[in-house]
Amino acid sequence: MEELSRGAEAILYLNGARVIKKRISKGYRIKELDLEIRKLRTRSEGRILDKANIDRPKVYRVDEKEMEIEMDFIKGNVLRDVLDGLGEYDRVNVCKYIGENIGKLHENDIVHGDLTTSNFIFNGEKVYFIDFGLAFFSKREEDKAVDLKLLKDALDAKHYSCSKECFENIIKGYKNGNKFHNLVLNRLNKVEGRGRYKGKS
Repeated sequence: MEELSRGAEAILYLNGARVIKKRISKGYRIKELDLEIRKLRTRSEGRILDKANIDRPKVYRVDEKEMEIEMDFIKGNVLRDVLDGLGEYDRVNVCKYIGENIGKLHENDIVHGDLTTSNFIFNGEKVYFIDFGLAFFSKREEDKAVDLKLLKDALDAKHYSCSKECFENIIKGYKNGNKFHNLVLNRLNKVEGRGRYKGKS
């Protein structure tokens, strides 16, 4: 197997046409606690990937003993690396597509938890959502609003030249993907308001 990448929580290996995500132990945690956390996160991520009704890797195996998830390898470019270079038409469509799919997740009470352009793969036609390691189920508008706020902050940090336009189109798509969008977007305004207030203190 070929190592693809190594993160804080897991190592990704390429095995043919599939990826194996293996959660790694944390030496600073008590051994029993570390095992339980990795087991629960592996189970949760596999379950959420299975239930997510959007373009994402298909799961073939969840092994809580080995702390592994086996899934499709998605060919394409990490959106972080190509977003700024897309033509306006493509960028608008990509952002609307992302927003619509976030809306679908939220409508089904799935919060991704780590929405950044590093966690989208663009293959020229579709945008695949990856890395559900921090995802969780929640009915709370607050959690869904924070999910959107994290993406907005990520766009501002990495794609400042087009971040405003991108997020506006993400919200347009979000409204199409989530019939409860008004509740979440109203909460988003409050979340952003708290941020502005803190910035002035």
